Amino acid sequence: MRLKFIVCKVLQREAYWCAARSHNQVDVVLMPQGLHDTPDKLREELGKELVKTEDVQGRKYDASLLGYGLCSNGVLGLSCEIPLVVPRAHDCITLLLGSKERYQEYFDGRKGIYWYSPGWVESNCQPSKSRYDRTLQEYTDKYGEDNAAYLMEMEQNWMKEYEWATYVGWELTDGEQSYKDYTKEAAEFLGWKYDELIGKSLLVQKLVDGDWDKDKFLTVQPGQKVGEDLTSDGIIRAEDNQN
Repeated sequence: MRLKFIVCKVLQREAYWCAARSHNQVDVVLMPQGLHDTPDKLREELGKELVKTEDVQGRKYDASLLGYGLCSNGVLGLSCEIPLVVPRAHDCITLLLGSKERYQEYFDGRKGIYWYSPGWVESNCQPSKSRYDRTLQEYTDKYGEDNAAYLMEMEQNWMKEYEWATYVGWELTDGEQSYKDYTKEAAEFLGWKYDELIGKSLLVQKLVDGDWDKDKFLTVQPGQKVGEDLTSDGIIRAEDNQN
């Protein structure tokens, strides 16, 4: 099959690794990190990619794949002129862990988890001393020292809701330890506990291999759109476009 794989840049290492191992022809399209912060923007940008159903040589794709979960409802309402396949996941961490069940089991056993991964560390936006120092300098330059200190105090309040800095990696590179060390230092700076998990490629690999069983993936046919499933652990469902 010829597949188009639209995925957030924070998963680029994992996406390309799985695509390279697939027997299908997989064209990876990277989307900017941070779109999920504004779900409407994420939906808009994904929609722009989904209307492109041919490769650069004009050959029709057999399906479009999303390397996203529900992502703050950012994928709701999406549709495509060819089959659209979406993992049954709340966010990208499920893709890194390998299943929604593993995600839920870990989530249920701990309170206040902030997730780290190679892609997220490289984005330089995760809570850490470097992010704190950078933001403080930006506020100081713009508003002065006193106002900056106040703004930083207000901004840090939300971090009190978290207790864990959990690192997930597939151990794809020799530099994996540096990402773990970054997460450990962030946890120490923030007063959080540190944990690490070895991720599993199972879900992403099945996605690019075309192994789309209904328990793990939603296949949205032309004329349908992605809807939220509030009645089961399926997370998302297919709805008719006119709904």
